[in-house]
Amino acid sequence: RFALRLQGSVFPKALAWALPAGITTGLFSWLMHDPSTSNKVDMGTIGSGTAVLTGFTFILGFVITFRSQTAYARWWEGGTLLQQLRGEWFNAFSSCLAFCDASPSKSREVSEFQHKLVRLISLLYGSALNEVSEMKENSFEFLDLNGFDQDSLAFLQKCHVKTEVVLQWVQRLIVEAHGAQIITAAPPILSRVYNQLANGIVLLNNAQKLNDFPLPFPLAQMIVAMQLVHWMSTVTIVAAVVDQPAWAALITFSVIFGFWCVHYIGVELEQPFGDDRNDLPILEMQVDMNMSLR
Repeated sequence: RFALRLQGSVFPKALAWALPAGITTGLFSWLMHDPSTSNKVDMGTIGSGTAVLTGFTFILGFVITFRSQTAYARWWEGGTLLQQLRGEWFNAFSSCLAFCDASPSKSREVSEFQHKLVRLISLLYGSALNEVSEMKENSFEFLDLNGFDQDSLAFLQKCHVKTEVVLQWVQRLIVEAHGAQIITAAPPILSRVYNQLANGIVLLNNAQKLNDFPLPFPLAQMIVAMQLVHWMSTVTIVAAVVDQPAWAALITFSVIFGFWCVHYIGVELEQPFGDDRNDLPILEMQVDMNMSLR
């Protein structure tokens, strides 16, 4: 059942190349080896062509494998950076809660601070995910923003990098809470909160580089061109070498299907912040963060 699932599969795309190749090879094999025709195959030329195709296939396999490994590394790095980012900011939030004054006389101020902080952290993490997201529709869930200054929210909508603005709001809120003795931790201890917030923005910039610096165009172009040359060469040479049309079609189909599957795996994974089936679950990550904050 798992092997036949089509959602997120690269099989349909690879079949679009493998099926025509197999059918064409079978037809060519039948025409070249049909006893009723005078078509003759020069085995010396075919032997040379087979040797060239073998070397070409080895190089193509190496390049495609390299691309797929690089794409998986990018995909894994993207997920790792976002999870580390979540951990840094959630730890900063948790520390702020722990550092709050526990005396009954400050209960109202502490409650107001905590409620505002939890909503700002939700907005901060959602803004970060929105910044790296390449989805067509970004519908991130934020905790209730009622009570925030409408002019500030309008300003935020116009900002080029919203995360940096929200981060400044969070830091300012913590500074004011410390000045009002809502947070009672000593400055050297409180400084770790600012360090964790700063670490988070560094991790976000590292994640953003995956969008800013995609796979170099010359490499992607060369791989596609080599794939097309390999497609035509395999069809021609297998049809000339194998005199059984069915076997010729099956061999070509298998080879072309395998190469294009590996190729499309790399294409699927190299940009991890989109809305394809195999991209990172960014929307779910925001929902998970909100559940932890609640």
